[in-house]
Amino acid sequence: MADEVKLPRLGQGMESGTIVKWLKHEGDRVEKGEPLYELDTDKVTQEVEADFSGVLLKIAVDEGEVPVGDTIAVIGEEGETVELEERAAEPAAEPEPEPEPVPVEVAAEAPARVIHADGGRVKASPLARRIARERGIELASLTGTGPEGRIVAEDVERAEAQPSLAPRLVPAAPQPSGEIEVEPLSSIRRTVARRLTEAWEAPAFQISMSADMTRSQELHARLAELAKENEPRPTLTDILTKACAAALMRHRAVNARFTGEAIERHPNADIGIAVAIPDGLVVPLIRAAERRTIAELAAARADIVSRAREGKLRQDDLDGGTFTISNLGMFGVEQFVAVLNPPQAAILAVGAVEDRAVAHEGEVVVRPLMTMTLTCDHRALDGAVASDFLRTVKAYLEEPGLML
Repeated sequence: MADEVKLPRLGQGMESGTIVKWLKHEGDRVEKGEPLYELDTDKVTQEVEADFSGVLLKIAVDEGEVPVGDTIAVIGEEGETVELEERAAEPAAEPEPEPEPVPVEVAAEAPARVIHADGGRVKASPLARRIARERGIELASLTGTGPEGRIVAEDVERAEAQPSLAPRLVPAAPQPSGEIEVEPLSSIRRTVARRLTEAWEAPAFQISMSADMTRSQELHARLAELAKENEPRPTLTDILTKACAAALMRHRAVNARFTGEAIERHPNADIGIAVAIPDGLVVPLIRAAERRTIAELAAARADIVSRAREGKLRQDDLDGGTFTISNLGMFGVEQFVAVLNPPQAAILAVGAVEDRAVAHEGEVVVRPLMTMTLTCDHRALDGAVASDFLRTVKAYLEEPGLML
């Protein structure tokens, strides 16, 4: 008997997803666990594996947004008949007012459609937009072969193979002063905006401390010497992650999530590392960081940062974190306040390591100091508990042997 393939819920709060591309065609053999299609959610674009083995008898939704739980395909045995109800057509949208002409290069980055320089509109799939942007192809000049004339990835690739059909984007002439540049929000940027709004609704407070990084820098140098060829070299961020993980196990109240109805204190330090990507900000996780050596943390950090920047994160790389570290020290930032990452109870903002003059045993000496600022959700944490945690992180950084 044929099995219906339904759009899965890949994360908490996910209500729909956008099918970008099918990796199999109707009539192809599919094995359970084999990548079947690419799905774009509000956090990542990832390959979704087949839940069944058999022949892909029918693709019900070629591409586009689909609610969670809707049937998108059918897998069964060759020769089986398939009957699926037609998806209800979306109601026609109200006619939009004629837009003002906009530069083509702005239009080419629009996430749902492309705006011609003359004001006309064409549709394009997310993958087609991405390929066109990466290869410098003027998407608005192409003719789509997808549903209702939508431009799909194959149209862009076909046009690239025939340069005469694919005009390239060229640098725009300087615009008159006062011209407004419009950048439509990507799905990731919309998610960032929504979550930051949620964060500012929480009653938060901040505390700061500076740690003497002399011993941590010595440990960093020694670990770098011991690192094997082709292995990621540990960084100060990895040492900081280890210090935070060890401190979270000692102060379990900080390793928590506020759900609105309860405070969840977790047994493992699943630490998120804030990573800037072209579309916005993502926070992939290092699971059970307290169980890993600094070298293992370095490998895990290098992996998630690389996949984040290549757009290869999966939903389970992002869901369920208990604490977040945001480091802007590499930009020369001395100190800053990070915004909470709900439902986590705390986030640590880390600045640059700088030589500063400090008093030591009655003398003024120069020490490498790093300022850390902990932002806390006051509904889950009190000041004394948060301060005790940050004091422990400081102690571990100043004497790394205490955390190993």
